[in-house]
This record gives sequence, structure tokens and C-alpha cells, in this order.
Amino acid sequence: MADAPIGGSGAQALEAADATCYRPAMANAPLIAPSILAADFAKLGEEIRAIDAAGADWIHVDVMDGHFVPNISLGPAIVKAIRPHTRKTFDVHLMIAPVDAYVGGFIEAGADIVTVHPEAGPHVHRTLQLIRSLGAKAGVALNPGTPVEALDNLMDMVDLILVMTVNPGFGGQAFIASQLDKIAAVRKRIDATGRAIHLEVDGGVTAETSGRIVAAGADVLVAGTATFKGGSDAYAANIAAIRAAN
Repeated sequence: MADAPIGGSGAQALEAADATCYRPAMANAPLIAPSILAADFAKLGEEIRAIDAAGADWIHVDVMDGHFVPNISLGPAIVKAIRPHTRKTFDVHLMIAPVDAYVGGFIEAGADIVTVHPEAGPHVHRTLQLIRSLGAKAGVALNPGTPVEALDNLMDMVDLILVMTVNPGFGGQAFIASQLDKIAAVRKRIDATGRAIHLEVDGGVTAETSGRIVAAGADVLVAGTATFKGGSDAYAANIAAIRAAN
């Protein structure tokens, strides 16, 4: 049977349709953003509907080019194809370089949040301005080797900061515990601004690690392998376990 499209694309249309599209996380109740990198790509639309029904708050989309990181995933055409399967926020993480030429395509395809790396181009300010000018939320990502100081002069331009707790490129890696100090340092910078900036963490997020991550200051957890393990009947329990560990 053909899947009926839910309709709408992009942040503005989705916020009108779904008030939970981009809401601040409540204290001790992090938003859960399953990474579809761990999903079954042979039935991606079905997988997205399943995690939506299972309690996912956002849908995390990892985009890799085989150049900036050592893996290749998907492009705007896939984002456009899966967009009708959920009204949840599409949280798109661009691990590509160069990046500016592709931002518009992903937003047009349905991205609500677009996160980029400072190392992906010479003018990260220009990239963040571009994302916002096209109607999406702008995020910046810090790899394990990227210092917190990379956020200097960016705090007034971002809606989300993503701290990577593995080196990007592949799912299923072990959590790098030394990044907890970085999460705490980023949380202090966010709180000092007085702005509602999300602090997202991606990499080795499980029911065993999520408590420490949230205690350090995160309010959005990206969990791929930990969400999609066990098949669709297990997704709700997996998400609940990650959330309940806090």
C-alpha cells in the first residue's frame, strides 16, 4: 500500500503543523533524536514512522561526503523522500566540505535544523547566516578534537550546539568520556548568553551513558544504534530507556 504523505516541509510549515517541532527540552527530560544512520535503509520511510510512533522527538539525519569524514550517506533527494513520513523536526547534521553550496538544497528538501562544522569552510559566520536566512535553525558541531573556543563569536548566531562524543563518520562507536568536560563547558557558555540554545550530544549515547551526558548539561540526545536495536517492536522501550536514565 502506498504511504499517504503527511504534508508540509521546512521549519515554518512543520511548526504550524506540530507544536512539538522545535520545543525547548524540560529539565531532566532530554529530547531524543534517533539517527537514521542506524536504520534499515531498505525501508527508511517505515523506520521513520516507527520511531515517530515510538516517541522520538526529532529525526537526526547524518550527511557525510567521504571527504570531510570517511563515510558516505545521503543527500537532499533522500531527505525530500522521507520528509512526508513524519511531522517531527528534521535535525540535519552536515559533515561535508565545502558546505555552503548544499545548504539550500537540504532546507528546501525539508531540514528544520542544519548543523555545520567550523572546519568545513573558511567563513562559518557566513554559513550560519545563510542557514538562518533560508528559514532554518542554525547549529554548529564540535568534533572531539575541536576546542570549545571555536564557539567564540558564534554564540549569538546559533540555535544549537552539537558536541560529538565520537569521531564522526560511523555509527556504533564507543562514547569518549573525556568529552563530558566539554559538554559542561559548552553548557556554561550557553547559560551565560541567556538564549535558548539547545545542547545536543551525538556519539555512544545509550541508556548507560545518557545520565552522565544530561548531568553535564545536554538537552538533546542523538541515539542511533541504541534506538534501532531489536527491531521496530523494541523502539519505544529503547527510547524510553534512554530518556529514563536521566
